[in-house]
Amino acid sequence: MVTQEQRRRQLAREKFLRQQQRRTSARRKAHARNAVIASVLGVVVVGSVVSYATGVFKQDDDKSDAAAEATPSASAPSKAPDPCDKAAKGKVKSLSYKKEPAMTIDKSADYTMKLQTTCGAIDIDMPASKAPHTVNSFSFLTGKGYLDHTKCHRLTTNGIYVLQCGDPKGTGMGDPGYTIPDENLKDKRLKGNVYPAGTVAMANQYNAETKKGRNTGGSQFFLVYQDSQLPANYTPFGTISKSGMKVLKKIATAGESTGQGDGAPNATVVIDKATVTKS
Repeated sequence: MVTQEQRRRQLAREKFLRQQQRRTSARRKAHARNAVIASVLGVVVVGSVVSYATGVFKQDDDKSDAAAEATPSASAPSKAPDPCDKAAKGKVKSLSYKKEPAMTIDKSADYTMKLQTTCGAIDIDMPASKAPHTVNSFSFLTGKGYLDHTKCHRLTTNGIYVLQCGDPKGTGMGDPGYTIPDENLKDKRLKGNVYPAGTVAMANQYNAETKKGRNTGGSQFFLVYQDSQLPANYTPFGTISKSGMKVLKKIATAGESTGQGDGAPNATVVIDKATVTKS
């Protein structure tokens, strides 16, 4: 027998899939209007968001969706104090590249991406052998200062439990100008279509219904702070350290801005500096 909680989670997952499809369509139309100034690759929104964490923060569900998915347990917007410090001085760099960077990392080595955030340091272990294109891309981007001073723009606390970062625009629409291939989708950690807590994975534009949008990763990634039910469509490329998980959970505890489980984090999460080093 399906419990009310199981039904609520199922509705949340269905909602997120509908939102992804609608927002993907909207982004394509928007980019088509800008085709005059866009390159062939630029027309594709490379750095999409995970699942229903796509596009700018706006309500795009119809009234029937809202009625079907409303539950008595819906929470009010969190009023928890901001647990994070002020961002370091500096501005986001406006950078874009025409193609994926050449492979420069050691594919047999492990690398560590350190995110020095306003909320604390988050270290991410990245075995290059499992996702060489992804690790190489972040090594390149962090070397250029691409992630420095960028906001982690989205926190999801309902259905899936992730913090999304990596967008220099802070809207869910930013990308580095190139795409990287999907990798490591058969990782043993993803049993039962669950991304376990501590996983770091790439956002992309894959649409499970149309089966289009493979190999569309860019710079946006998500950090899982609690086991999340998701199909194995998003490149898992790293694992968060224990100390990093404490920082991530502190951010999650502060809640998100809408009170509906999907919005900008209440915590001021800014990556002051990002680096990738060989472990």
